[in-house]
Amino acid sequence: MTTYILVHGAWHGGWCWHRIVAQLQRASHHVVAPDLKSLGRDRTPPEGIKLETWTEQIAALVQAQAEPVVLVGHSRGGIVLSTVAEQLPDKVRTLVYLTAFLVENGRSLRETAAEDPQSLVGPAMKVAPDHLTASVREELVREAFYGQCTDADVALARSLLVPEPLAPLAAPLRLSQGGFGSVPRVYIECTQDRAITLAAQRRMQAALPCRDRITLDSDHSPFFSHAEQLADVLLKI
Repeated sequence: MTTYILVHGAWHGGWCWHRIVAQLQRASHHVVAPDLKSLGRDRTPPEGIKLETWTEQIAALVQAQAEPVVLVGHSRGGIVLSTVAEQLPDKVRTLVYLTAFLVENGRSLRETAAEDPQSLVGPAMKVAPDHLTASVREELVREAFYGQCTDADVALARSLLVPEPLAPLAAPLRLSQGGFGSVPRVYIECTQDRAITLAAQRRMQAALPCRDRITLDSDHSPFFSHAEQLADVLLKI
């Protein structure tokens, strides 16, 4: 039995993994898909959220497992994977970046994302007046994130997306070869992604090469649009 911890991306919650959780559990694996603080059903106020907040939250879940885990992160969840691996390299069996931000030491997600001018995330973001959070413009939700998903999946997502705390996106990552760099990593790239374009995914992989690259002909949300294929990939990992 393998333990998988699934870390969702911006604006989402653990709910986005429901099909993947079910398929991994049917294969007799243990799966944890938490809501990061201030997201999903968690009501922690966003003004207190930093990257360290999410790192500590997921690190505690990793520490609670009896064996090293497979840590899977989607999109913005990639920076949480990296910082948790830096803290607990011996407790993470494999890092799996699902069309996720694989950010170099000393850089922030915001800096990395700025190098992807074709991404639709920038136009889709609506920053709150207090600059603590950003939400997604409803008219761009499907185009940016769910291009191959069913109308039912898009309706579900629209009803559950919540504002994203912005402070973690500006935090430079502090990573070392002996920590984060010692953990095997796999990148699952999505060729039809319009939130993190394939060119951006490839640039990040070139800067921080992974043990394996797996390619899905998917939009940004394969946990909906290619759930069976994604679950099969995770089972093989």
